[in-house]
Amino acid sequence: MRMFFAVLLLALSGLSQAAVQTREIPYQSADGTKMIGYYAYDDALKGPRPGVMVVHEFWGLNDYAKRRARDLAGLGYSALAIDMYGDGKNTEHPKDAMAFMQAVAKDSAVSSARFQAGLDLLKQQPQTDPHKIAAIGYCFGGGVVLNAARQGLPLAGVVSFHGALTTNTPATPGSVKAKILVEHGALDSIVTQENITAFKREMDKAGADYRFVILDGARHSFTNPDADRLGHGDHGGPDIGYNKAADEKSWADMQAFFKRIFGQP
Repeated sequence: MRMFFAVLLLALSGLSQAAVQTREIPYQSADGTKMIGYYAYDDALKGPRPGVMVVHEFWGLNDYAKRRARDLAGLGYSALAIDMYGDGKNTEHPKDAMAFMQAVAKDSAVSSARFQAGLDLLKQQPQTDPHKIAAIGYCFGGGVVLNAARQGLPLAGVVSFHGALTTNTPATPGSVKAKILVEHGALDSIVTQENITAFKREMDKAGADYRFVILDGARHSFTNPDADRLGHGDHGGPDIGYNKAADEKSWADMQAFFKRIFGQP
């Protein structure tokens, strides 16, 4: 009996030491911009596993984007929240966020180069299986990952949560290689019905493998618990709001999507 408890305590000790590990990793885009990635993985798992990139909202690489990387690591993925603005910039002021976003979005080559730099960094991590990579994005980041799919980057799949659907570089027949999941709020006043119709027409014409989910009662930024504060704070925020049911449903959809494209992590 004493031997049994000794073995049990040893096993429990090993489990207590295993946890999600995180670290910031400096890297650089092809345009020379210095970036700061936030990397997370579960050290209880051994060997390489599928990698998932996280692309932040227009607020920048903030605590919410980092939390999502940790959540993904907890599910067994090698997760990297990438930096699209440089120097890890983030803000809670809508005007500043809009300026950061427009500086990147105005030049598709810059945006693509910064996404590619993050993709390269994730593939370089020893915990990542470089042949199994997906990307998720929120708001601005949703548009970024959809554009990566449009460009035919070597991604198994992309997930857009309340993301931008318009683009300056539409998909062409056969260009989309990644499978696509879009999670959209029915009450989103920022992404219009015209945007949705045009996106679906574009994907159909391109022959893309995509699923478009509309979540009842959800506004823009429905996954972010800070959305209510950021949308109705002192800074004249946008029409956004958190919806717990839509957040949980869309996250479950993402997990099922990853099981489809990767199998169990």
